[in-house]
Amino acid sequence: MTVSRVINGKKNVKAATRERVEAAIRELSYSPNPAATSLARDDLIRIGLLYGNPSAAYLSEFLVGGLEECSRWNVQLVVEKCEPGEENAVAEHLIAGGIDGIILPPPLCDSASVIAVLAKASTPAVAVATGAPAEAMSAVSIDDFRAAAAMTRHLIALGHQRIGFIIGHPNQTASGRRLEGYRAALADARIPVADELITQGYFTYRSGLDAAERLLRLDVPPSAIFASNDDMAAAAVAVAHRHNLDVPADLTVVGYDDTGLATTIWPELTTIRQPITEMSRVAVRMLIEELRRRRADEPTQHPHTVLDFALIRRQSDAAPRRRPPMLREAATTP
Repeated sequence: MTVSRVINGKKNVKAATRERVEAAIRELSYSPNPAATSLARDDLIRIGLLYGNPSAAYLSEFLVGGLEECSRWNVQLVVEKCEPGEENAVAEHLIAGGIDGIILPPPLCDSASVIAVLAKASTPAVAVATGAPAEAMSAVSIDDFRAAAAMTRHLIALGHQRIGFIIGHPNQTASGRRLEGYRAALADARIPVADELITQGYFTYRSGLDAAERLLRLDVPPSAIFASNDDMAAAAVAVAHRHNLDVPADLTVVGYDDTGLATTIWPELTTIRQPITEMSRVAVRMLIEELRRRRADEPTQHPHTVLDFALIRRQSDAAPRRRPPMLREAATTP
């Protein structure tokens, strides 16, 4: 106990005793183990990560960032899957087990019921990739409005006038922000927003297949499709091939997120790079800082950090070309 007090800078140690302990430390070249020290102090931090994201590509990148950052800070990460309707029960289970804080990636970042459970228990949390951060909760995201507007402007600059848009899941605020960015860019270019070119998706590959089919079966189909994530964009590419359309010669397809999927299909996707791994790392650091402030009885803060995005151009976009109507009709006939 005396050695522990000296190492941890406690004042209730006699000067002579402190000198002997410090001399022994120098002689033995002793270096304390940070993790063991944390356990001895009873201040090991345990962070919960709730996930219910249907995109395996998104989740894998998010987990990499969280695990790496937790390892760096000797923090224990508890990962819990939430089936639809079980989110509150999982959050309550973690709180009852003494979890220190929770990270909420999409879609749980926008779950009003989960956020209410955490607020009632005074459990700190960080929402990731939400389009509408709560004032009493820290958050990290990119500017989805600006990112979607930038991609839409890129397509317009290529010469596209009829741009299909596949919306993300309606239970996520980021979906609405991306749709607003798409609409705003069209309005700035004085291109009328055609309702038939906007179709609902759910951030899943399956929903992307259905949405792309609806768009390509229009009497006047789009020359470009902008999907709200890479899973749905990959599905749109598959549907284009089913219709004997070349991507990007006959149809431009672009996505959002820049997950590993964007470079594992052909053609590789032009997409918005959302720094998913870094967002997860930042969320861990924000949560650790809030917990440190609480333990030091310092005023807590709830910052909303906005990271940079990038438009990554690959092989799935090009200037539009007009195919002969009969050729298009023949190509789409079963």
